[in-house]
Amino acid sequence: MLAENKIKRMAILSKIRERSMFLIIIIGLALFAFVLDPSTLGDFFTSSKVNEVGEVNGETISTQEFAEALDQYKQQSGNSASEMQAAKAVWDNILRKKIYKNQLVEAGITVGEQDVWNEIINAPSVSNNPQFQNEIGLFDEGKFKQFLADTKENNKEMWSAWSNYMNQIKNNAETNTYNKLVTAGLGASLKEGETEYLIQNTKLSGKFVYVPYSSVADSLVQIKKSEIAAYIKDNESQFKVEATRNISYVKFEIKATPEDEEAIKQNVANLIEDSLDRNNDARVGLKNSTNYKNFLAENSSDISLDLGYKFNASVNQVVANEIFSGNKGDVFGPYKDQGFFKISKITEISKMPDSVKASHILIPYVGSQSAIADVTRTKQQAEKLADSILTVVKRGAYKFSNLAKEFSSDKGSGAKGGDLDWFNYNRMTPAFRDYAFANEKGSIGVVETPFGYHIIKVDETKNQQLVLKLATFAREIVPSEATENNFFLKAEQFALAISKTTDYSTLAKENNYNLRQAVGLKVLDENVPGLGNERQIVSWAFKGDSDEGSFNRFDLEGSYVVAVVTEKSKKGLMSVEKAINSVRPILLNEKKAVLITNKLQGNSLQEIAKANNTAVRTANNVNLKSSSLSGVGSEPKVSGAMYSAELDKVYNSIVGNRGVFSFVLNKRELPTALPNYEANRNKIAQSRKRMTFKIYEAIKNASDIEDNRSNMYVSN
Repeated sequence: MLAENKIKRMAILSKIRERSMFLIIIIGLALFAFVLDPSTLGDFFTSSKVNEVGEVNGETISTQEFAEALDQYKQQSGNSASEMQAAKAVWDNILRKKIYKNQLVEAGITVGEQDVWNEIINAPSVSNNPQFQNEIGLFDEGKFKQFLADTKENNKEMWSAWSNYMNQIKNNAETNTYNKLVTAGLGASLKEGETEYLIQNTKLSGKFVYVPYSSVADSLVQIKKSEIAAYIKDNESQFKVEATRNISYVKFEIKATPEDEEAIKQNVANLIEDSLDRNNDARVGLKNSTNYKNFLAENSSDISLDLGYKFNASVNQVVANEIFSGNKGDVFGPYKDQGFFKISKITEISKMPDSVKASHILIPYVGSQSAIADVTRTKQQAEKLADSILTVVKRGAYKFSNLAKEFSSDKGSGAKGGDLDWFNYNRMTPAFRDYAFANEKGSIGVVETPFGYHIIKVDETKNQQLVLKLATFAREIVPSEATENNFFLKAEQFALAISKTTDYSTLAKENNYNLRQAVGLKVLDENVPGLGNERQIVSWAFKGDSDEGSFNRFDLEGSYVVAVVTEKSKKGLMSVEKAINSVRPILLNEKKAVLITNKLQGNSLQEIAKANNTAVRTANNVNLKSSSLSGVGSEPKVSGAMYSAELDKVYNSIVGNRGVFSFVLNKRELPTALPNYEANRNKIAQSRKRMTFKIYEAIKNASDIEDNRSNMYVSN
């Protein structure tokens, strides 16, 4: 009992210390960010390699360059990507830019400012924008230049969007220029066309003897660790590995107990009728409440007020029929729904379609959600354009389709004249939804959503049915403080026990815990199998002081995790122990091939077959394209040897994929010669041109790249 109390006190003190240290670090970082002027970051990092994220062909990628690009990427993506996803995307973008730039410099190719400018003004989003056109509808370059000058001076947010767009055009122009030049050189000769024709259509027939590797018992061959190590060294490119960590962990999921649930349910039930609070003041229940927003706020509801219409199918099916049989003012619950206990009151009863078919024209503006980089109009300009289009389509709805194709930024529906097809009530953003479902067929109007302005046309409606508005109060089903403390204590006790053993599996079984493995974690990973995105655990595993046997407890969302490092692997060549499963079969076959070759003796296939207790087999109409031997499978080395062999001559000891072969070529049937091989030549050339997407990867693999991003994300 005393020991348990001591552990409990230690656990609580540990929890307090850990959270206090967290607060100190956060405050310290905040003060550092406040005091340190961004312009001094370069000077701060110049003392050592800490200011470098990496190198590409000798060109440094500085921490400042990477951080600025990362910040810009996050802004453009709306912070939708995780930290490590963003870091990877930015790293890849910087690599691509520098690698292509280096190639252009070496080739003496320059993409000038005028080239970039021409790309910009010829972009449809610029040249077709009425804002930059003259009185007769032609693009006016002067107007566009003036717009950019005014924007740079007066609208920093919009100028930032334009700057990013123009930089993107420049980068794309450089990439496309290089790729086009390389593609232009990817051709083929008529001789190559002829050779390919012969390879694909020459038929080879003969006899062969096949002795499979499986005919030699593995026990007759010995593979030494030194031989595996030598193979790894001779084939380094196949066995290069990054630094990795293996961890074992136990997850303590903090769940509400049945007692916790019953207490929450009763508290929610007490809110239905009027009652007295702790101070004996009158408290209005949901049944008699009329201000539902205030009711939810005063009673600390865990969901906000949603007075959108509800269809039967969208309500918890356990209580849906009961609720939809009720009258206005009726209250239902408490009922359990998606991790909450809820009570719901019917506030309105109506009818509406369950599906609507509509079309729209989307006019976004700078700052609207999902607006692409070339959107430059302001909110006021977008509203004016939307109102103008509305005026036109109200005069003639038949013009809607063509206007959608011309003006809508939703290219998917725009290509179909704005048609969104059928959709249900919950699919669209609220303002769009409310207009579409509240109006009759043929209605046309403008609504604003986070995506911009929509000109909406209601095309069809169907399935009118009963709908309700419900005022719903909810309390999340969460563990009580006592329950959470109990799980915390269990995690601390397990962490303490781990420090005294290396047999983690037995320890977990003794406590009836599920010990899980996360194998091969890399330094920039963020996903831990079984836990999801838990970058903090990966970062801890790679810290300088995290050796094998190091353990830690982590406070995650809704759980505690106790993890221990079980294995560390350095960057470099794969160890013999890890490579043995893939290398041993290769070396086995090589040694078996020697043993089999020594037995493939004889002046004819019949003699060779007899000496090896096997039969002579037939190969009919084999070609290099398929390289398949009947009863054996694909053997490109054997079919390749047959292609260049002399007729009726014994060829011995051809080492293949599945065994060792001897063969005699009896017939080589050449295809009919063609008048010319232009079609074959063109086929090869087009095939090569289609492979241009591999240009970058080829250049990248040939580049000298040093990746030090881990210095930014792992503290030692």
